[in-house]
Amino acid sequence: MLKFLFWALLCINGILFAYGQGYLGTYKPTEHEPERIRNQLATDQLKLLSAAAAARLTTPEPEPETPAPAPVPAADTAPKATLLACSFGNFDAAEARRFGTLVAPLKLGARQTQDNVTVQEVSKHMVMIPPLGSKEAADRKAAELKEQGVSNYFIMNENGPTKWAISLGVFKSEAAAQTLLAALKKQGVGSARVVARSSPASRVVYRFSEVDTDTRAKLDAAAAKFDDLDLHSCK
Repeated sequence: MLKFLFWALLCINGILFAYGQGYLGTYKPTEHEPERIRNQLATDQLKLLSAAAAARLTTPEPEPETPAPAPVPAADTAPKATLLACSFGNFDAAEARRFGTLVAPLKLGARQTQDNVTVQEVSKHMVMIPPLGSKEAADRKAAELKEQGVSNYFIMNENGPTKWAISLGVFKSEAAAQTLLAALKKQGVGSARVVARSSPASRVVYRFSEVDTDTRAKLDAAAAKFDDLDLHSCK
């Protein structure tokens, strides 16, 4: 009995070993170990690579180079010339022609213009006694002047700021008016005054634009040749 069990177990172990090695077959023929190994190797699909191709496969591709930034042009740090706008006047007709001749060599073209302007200009100097407020007061003052030896006078009776004033003389020159005033004071006429009288006059103003410092100096030199230049500005 024991011998039978021993040989039965030995047979069973042999069958299991043969099955595990694939000697007894399987329901999926492709799962035999030799066939699976042949499929994994696929020797008929292997190809030999050249040394250069193998090097390309094993050598990592270099990363693309980052382009260098374009150079930024340096900022212009040179100081720029200061440009000004200037005006010169007021010239009468003769002075305007003379000033225009002096600045013509600068050749400023469209940067030079001239304008005709109307100004109030002192045209005469009057020696006068200020307005007395009424005709009666003016008449009394005129009688007093006669007593002081003054015979050249005129009562101003026209409507305006000088009505009932007394004119003692009109002069183009202020110096002449001051001379008469001094003489009247010696005669005892202490209320007399010298008053400048203005009237409209046409004048010429020269204007310049985009003027640099060198050009301005030349304009100043030309303007310095005129003693009574009323307007001169640059900014």
